[in-house]
Amino acid sequence: MKKMIKVPTSLIGGDAPQNSLVLDGCSVIEQCIHSTEVKGTMFLEQHLLLIVLEGWVILTYGKQHYTVRKNEIILLKKATAVKYHKFGNTDNDNIYDSLMFSIKDDLLKSFLSTSEIKISRPEGEIKAGVYPMNECLVAFAHSMKPYFFDHSVVHPGQLRLKIMELLYDVAECNRNMFLQILQLHEPVKSDVRNVVEKHYASPVSLAELAYLSGRSLSSFKRDFQNIYNVSPATWIREKRLEKAKDMLQTTSLSVAEICYSLGFENVSHFSRIFKVFHGQAPTVFRT
Repeated sequence: MKKMIKVPTSLIGGDAPQNSLVLDGCSVIEQCIHSTEVKGTMFLEQHLLLIVLEGWVILTYGKQHYTVRKNEIILLKKATAVKYHKFGNTDNDNIYDSLMFSIKDDLLKSFLSTSEIKISRPEGEIKAGVYPMNECLVAFAHSMKPYFFDHSVVHPGQLRLKIMELLYDVAECNRNMFLQILQLHEPVKSDVRNVVEKHYASPVSLAELAYLSGRSLSSFKRDFQNIYNVSPATWIREKRLEKAKDMLQTTSLSVAEICYSLGFENVSHFSRIFKVFHGQAPTVFRT
């Protein structure tokens, strides 16, 4: 098993780099076309807008499950691990075709500061949802196709404008999705316990956990300490090591698979701290 795919970082060095459009060293638009059923897990380093043009995909993160079909769109916030299962259209040679747009914070800030769209800011959290695309959004998605097959240089200014156009189209297409965009810029405060229990087993940093909880890093650390009476780094490490022990006992996953699925970046480091915590190396413990 490979490491969890980190989006967009892993996409830049993929097998088909011509399927990525890059802005400021970051893949912002990824085209995915294939005719085989595909499963995997991706960790979102940036907010992600997923548009399906052919076939469908089942997305799972936490206890939430979403099915995104042809000409539908979903917005997912960064610092979340998402499992995906892609299916091709049986009426069209089993083709699955989608576009993924990574929305960086600076682009989001620029859009919200310059757009003339007026709408009341949400009081509570707006959950992710799957929405049908209107004709403008469908036409926009197909207008991006030539960029992937034309080998001429795509200028950064062009990509910025296309992302802005996309955000305008999304805002006009669906009010709830625009409210989600507002929340990406100003996250709603969430319960610290719920956030860390849901995400501790993902490759998420403390800064990202703070973002998901709607707090600054310092506020998150302070609130966490008050609740658990231990630092978040220590708590997360111990919870991951307990989870690793359980996975070694109850699954057939390799040590490397368990290591990467729990957010550890290095197998040797994982094995070393597992031995310190549990008294045995992972391979010995399983034996």
